[in-house]
Amino acid sequence: MAAASRVEAPLSVMRSVALLLARHEVRNVRRWFEEFDRDILLPILLGEIALHNIGAFENHRERAAAMTPPVGQAASVTDMPKWEGCSFRPCNAYSIAAATGLPRETVRRKIGRLLELGWVTRRDNGHLYVTAVALEHFGSLLSSRGLGELLDTADRVRKLLAEQHLS
Repeated sequence: MAAASRVEAPLSVMRSVALLLARHEVRNVRRWFEEFDRDILLPILLGEIALHNIGAFENHRERAAAMTPPVGQAASVTDMPKWEGCSFRPCNAYSIAAATGLPRETVRRKIGRLLELGWVTRRDNGHLYVTAVALEHFGSLLSSRGLGELLDTADRVRKLLAEQHLS
């Protein structure tokens, strides 16, 4: 019977951890849903565009860590998809559709909305870039509420896991 209780305890802890993580994720999805006028595809597409753009920095973490995003309005960033001399990697509707698995026409339509909002800019060649306005806006949102909640959730998960190891 002691062996059965040892197996049940980790399952109980894992269920508690899963519940904490699910609550955290659902809160975030709800926020993004509201932030993007109740269109859940917009944050996914903006995130993919941003990840494609900054992918060039992945191999240069030291340099990227020292950089700060440019500040300004969307109009001033249209020709400057750079952070302190480092070029953003371009993407287009096709590459975003491939990355998300969404139909290309849906992606094009949603990108049109992101352009209207000023969170994405498109060059004449079709290359898409996240704007400084979007980086500033969503960066401040993430640091103001999301990061604290994520760290709190992580601390609670660590505590549950530590308690399990002490049992």
